[in-house]
Amino acid sequence: MSILDFIKKELIEIIEWTDDSRDTLSYRWPDEDRQIKNGAQLIVRESQMVQFVAAGQYADLFGPGKHTLSTQNIPVLSTILGWKYGFESPFKCDVYYLNTRLFTGNKWGTANPVMMRDADFGVVRLRAFGTYDFRIVDPPKFLKEVAGTDQNFRLDEFADTMRSRIVSVFTEALAKAGVPALDVAARYSELGEALLPIINPAMSGKYGIEITSFILENVSVPPEVEQAIDKRSSMGVIGNLNDYVKYQMGHGMGEGGEGAAAAAVPAQMAVGFGMAQEMMRSMQGTPPAAGAAVPPPLPAAGADAAVLDVLTPEQAAHALSVSVEDVMASIAAGELKARKIGNATRIARSALEEFLRG
Repeated sequence: MSILDFIKKELIEIIEWTDDSRDTLSYRWPDEDRQIKNGAQLIVRESQMVQFVAAGQYADLFGPGKHTLSTQNIPVLSTILGWKYGFESPFKCDVYYLNTRLFTGNKWGTANPVMMRDADFGVVRLRAFGTYDFRIVDPPKFLKEVAGTDQNFRLDEFADTMRSRIVSVFTEALAKAGVPALDVAARYSELGEALLPIINPAMSGKYGIEITSFILENVSVPPEVEQAIDKRSSMGVIGNLNDYVKYQMGHGMGEGGEGAAAAAVPAQMAVGFGMAQEMMRSMQGTPPAAGAAVPPPLPAAGADAAVLDVLTPEQAAHALSVSVEDVMASIAAGELKARKIGNATRIARSALEEFLRG
């Protein structure tokens, strides 16, 4: 082998890379410690970009096409290497190929719940996960902040590196958007599109990538918040409480036996309190509501104080349309004031009025 053939083998004349993996983001072209020949051909295919790095500095960037390396088309590299008037000798430089195609269906998720302020629940913890699509738009920044000097930086390494960063950006974007937790859970697709203008400036500015699609597949709240939502939904389904009580009473009576008695107790209490409210309106001069049952009046004022100002538990129960046991239970609980005279219990009119006022 002649010395000329040996020198030719030590010089790089053609630089190209064919990616068959479909999951490589950046690839450092192996120069095998050889130098690049002046006038070498650089081939960059569609969905590829090439970044030159010399002396630890990012130099020229090449898009798709066939390029002849000369002083005219590598001005940054010429400046770094100190070529003022062109160059003739071979040079050493790191060549990075970057895949600029769209990478789809990448998963993201919150390993731990994220805290956010919510108008409905106050401070609430949310878990979320979904998918996103991205592409590389700023090769120098991507190499510097994400890929580094890896020989072959693949998608699985990117997912491990970026998962926590994407969750952090998502949390900040969600806080800025001020979307209520209930709306987050109900409007996944709209929320993902709304968050893109907030997420992308941070992703491109910090990491050199663009998120083209950001999809939320699920957002969940803690179990206690779910229970509160279920209770609120149940109250909305019940609607008119009076109609619900009537339905429960009728349904329980239709079953008969102990079920009827059990169903009738809360219904009777509800009706009794409704009649008591009507009685309060009557005492205050307000006419009863249309269709409402009018309770019997308390004894009128007169000469007999025992009749006028004092009631027995039976009379109070009759006035409230509840059982005597309910009246005695309210007395025992201290809700209704009464006095014990011998073996008899008496309730002052003023005490009953105070009880009815709440």
